[in-house]
Amino acid sequence: MEKNEIYQRLENMIISSTKKPKYVSLSAVKMADLFNTNITKVEHILNELINEGKLQKSKLQDPPNYEIYLLP
Repeated sequence: MEKNEIYQRLENMIISSTKKPKYVSLSAVKMADLFNTNITKVEHILNELINEGKLQKSKLQDPPNYEIYLLP
């Protein structure tokens, strides 16, 4: 699994989202399961994408306070 593959899939999920603003709410555990890899690798790649400015990470203000990922 590569960083570009995860980014492309997340980007497509965010773009196809019907929410406003467009975002996707996924846990690193669920993503690791989807990509058939371990959670530490997924968390590392997500942090790299955030640090590179390709993704933004936020938290919903209303319960259930999920972590969400948005495009900048």
